[in-house]
Amino acid sequence: MPSSDRIHVLRRDAHAVWLAIRDPRTPWYAKLWGWLIAAYALSPIDLIPDFVPLLGLIDDLIILPAGIWVFVKLVPGEQFAEHLRTAEIASQRPISRGGAVLIVAIWAAVLGLVGFYVWSWRYW
Repeated sequence: MPSSDRIHVLRRDAHAVWLAIRDPRTPWYAKLWGWLIAAYALSPIDLIPDFVPLLGLIDDLIILPAGIWVFVKLVPGEQFAEHLRTAEIASQRPISRGGAVLIVAIWAAVLGLVGFYVWSWRYW
């Protein structure tokens, strides 16, 4: 499987975990495990920092799939399959490049205004 397919599957599965931990049918212990997996995935702090060549990415490629695998074992099969289908449909939605450009432009304008404000205070 090419690496882009693996990344797609990992993102889809992580999204399905996110959907499942918000589902009231999910057992509390599975929700707790799912929150830990989500926190690890989103945390800027890893067991091995990402800037360490090769090893920094390997921990993400081992720990996240293993955590998702355990989560899948804790959730009823049909329930997780339902969330997988929802996550797959969400991953195939078109991406709005115009929307992304608009958001970047807004952030650039805000940063420019903040920079101008800070610069003007410097010489006040």
